[in-house]
Amino acid sequence: MTVQISTAAGRDRFVGSAISRVDGPAKVTGLAKYAGEFAAPDLAYGVVVSSAIAKGRIKGIDAAAAEAVPGVIKVITHENRPATSDKPEDYQDAVAPPGAPFQALASDRIVFSGQPVALVVAEDFETARYAASLVRVDYEVTAPQTDIAARTDDSYDPPMKREGIKPPPEPWGDASKAFDAAEIRVSAQYRMADEHHNPMEPHASTVVVEKDGTYTVYDKIQGVTNTHQYIGGAFGLKPEQVRVLNPYLGGGFGSGLRPQYQLFLAMLAARDLGRSVRVTLTRDQMWSFTYRSEAIQTVALGAERSGKLTALKHDAVQGTSTYEDYQEVVVNWSGVLYECDNVALNYSLTKIDTPTPGDMRAPGAVTGVYAIETAMDELAYATGQDPIELRLKNYTDHDQTEDKPFGSKALKDCFRQGAERFGWSRRDPQPRSMREGRELVGWGMATGIWESMMMQSSAQAVLTADGRLEIGNQTGDLGTGTYTILTQIAADTLGLPLDHVTTKLGDTKLAQAPVAGGSWTAASSGTAVMKACRDIAEQAFKLARGLENSPLANVDFERVVFSNGRIEVTGDPSKSIALTDVLKASRTEKLEATGEAAPDKDFGEQYNAYTHSAIFAEVKIDEELGVVRCTRVVSAIAAGKIINLKTARSQILGGIVMGIGSALHEESMLDHRIGRFMNHNLGEYHVPVHADIPDIDVIFVDEEDKANPLGVKGLGEIGIVGVAAAISNAVFHATGKRIRHLPITIDKIVAEG
Repeated sequence: MTVQISTAAGRDRFVGSAISRVDGPAKVTGLAKYAGEFAAPDLAYGVVVSSAIAKGRIKGIDAAAAEAVPGVIKVITHENRPATSDKPEDYQDAVAPPGAPFQALASDRIVFSGQPVALVVAEDFETARYAASLVRVDYEVTAPQTDIAARTDDSYDPPMKREGIKPPPEPWGDASKAFDAAEIRVSAQYRMADEHHNPMEPHASTVVVEKDGTYTVYDKIQGVTNTHQYIGGAFGLKPEQVRVLNPYLGGGFGSGLRPQYQLFLAMLAARDLGRSVRVTLTRDQMWSFTYRSEAIQTVALGAERSGKLTALKHDAVQGTSTYEDYQEVVVNWSGVLYECDNVALNYSLTKIDTPTPGDMRAPGAVTGVYAIETAMDELAYATGQDPIELRLKNYTDHDQTEDKPFGSKALKDCFRQGAERFGWSRRDPQPRSMREGRELVGWGMATGIWESMMMQSSAQAVLTADGRLEIGNQTGDLGTGTYTILTQIAADTLGLPLDHVTTKLGDTKLAQAPVAGGSWTAASSGTAVMKACRDIAEQAFKLARGLENSPLANVDFERVVFSNGRIEVTGDPSKSIALTDVLKASRTEKLEATGEAAPDKDFGEQYNAYTHSAIFAEVKIDEELGVVRCTRVVSAIAAGKIINLKTARSQILGGIVMGIGSALHEESMLDHRIGRFMNHNLGEYHVPVHADIPDIDVIFVDEEDKANPLGVKGLGEIGIVGVAAAISNAVFHATGKRIRHLPITIDKIVAEG
């Protein structure tokens, strides 16, 4: 059941409007502090020494020169590392895949390039950095295996499934037989390069040793509860011995979901030395953990000449580390997007000598949807169908992978509104038929999809006698606008001005909440905040009714609204009372409440919930030089209720920019001879810059959804899904060359086809 946030007529409601970020002033003035910026008395600095090989063992470490540098406190290696838990399960974090998580400095074994082999701790950062350059390591080298394409024969079905990651469903029908019998057949292999997250803020941890022996930890993490759990397990500490904070995050994109090794090393050094320690990783070192792994995919589509699908096969092989079985939902999307009677979806892993891959914005969907949506474009040409018409012909209101209808699906409206805004009807379907001067012009489109999820969450709210409200929980704001939307929800629920609401996030002293990821934060924390504020509203109303000569006497709660800091009878503003007067008259200093939110089990048993999008892209390609420019993108999004039009649009813009990166720019280049990512800096790893970004038009399609009380669906992921396919399809339309290996670079434009 949807709970309506009530506001009085005549006052603009905050939910649904375009509100500037409430945390914006703190960020632009420098008042916002990040994990590597918090000060502490007697703070020491740690610098990581990274391995020069990808596989082998350490034969010896000579730290004498480093230890002789004035100001160096200690050099910690596997030979002198203080003891921590010897149980692999104690290092499991809340989103860890099956396996034994990496433990820094645990032994002489090297399992990936850039692995930490020593930590130099000094009185200041410059000294630690210099001394780290003096540490000498002697290695025994083993040839690494990092090429997924060379190891597909060794792929395997992971025996343990990652929690929260749906394995492919059992096949239905007979996809192979139906494909062989199909009138039209399309079959091809699709590849996307490895990609790294590259948030602006580097990963850092500041561990403060308090006078009472407890620890205050500032960590770059997308959920402080995960860091808290990890520290407790690895170091055998009780929950009350550690407080974790991360009020601001300078970008995460999934790299901050799991605690990274700088946290362990900072905590290790702080406990060993009995003083506060900060460890900040370099940009180079941020290539030594989580990344979006390349996948090799094969999609085979069989269809009638009319374009109706008769067979669908989607296979993917993805890389994982030698010590964990990282898994994503890659192939399932094909079974959700289109109606087909014969479907087979398969997903397997292969072990390679790299760090464990990790969730990167829309993990699995960016990869898998690129393949199926490119294959659908190929089928459109093979059957002579318009790409939109082909998708409508195979449209489904039913999730065949779980045999459930969708709770809501406004994808047809996305197609219609996106095509109209883009001008799709003017497209000449013939490849190489559109030109502007010396440039070929291509128009392509694709569908996007992402799960609409909600997680167990809570939030606390405190209303004081001066009419000020404070809300908060442990979730993080990745820069997406969580501070703002929670403030809007709270302000509307209690009818307060925005500047009377203070939102606190990213602190383990606050109410429990999951990590921020998966596009579930608005639904989860937003619902919890609404319920906490509604509880306070009911408390305040009860106090108001009990006052002498109360204007609300004999009025039911359902008949009142909270507006402009007052409780008033709907339709009769003369019968009202200020919240501040209620608390003062009842001699109440403050009202407190905790709101609990959880997925609706009944809804989940009957329906599946997804966000959808239709993406339209224009490219212009210099035929002689092979230079591709993405010049226009229209993205129509169906994501339930939009809480903040301004921050929502920004989320989609950011997703589209990352999608353009996947299609045309981003590629983490592995030298398979040495197992190292070679372009480990922002000078050589190309992310889109302002000159690469075209006119982007975002449409929010009206959609009612009942998956959660707020009627919202997450926006963090849906903006990026399908963008690479739309651009790839536009490149084919422009050139007549089908490039199936992303990113699409000049060499591929010139060489292929």
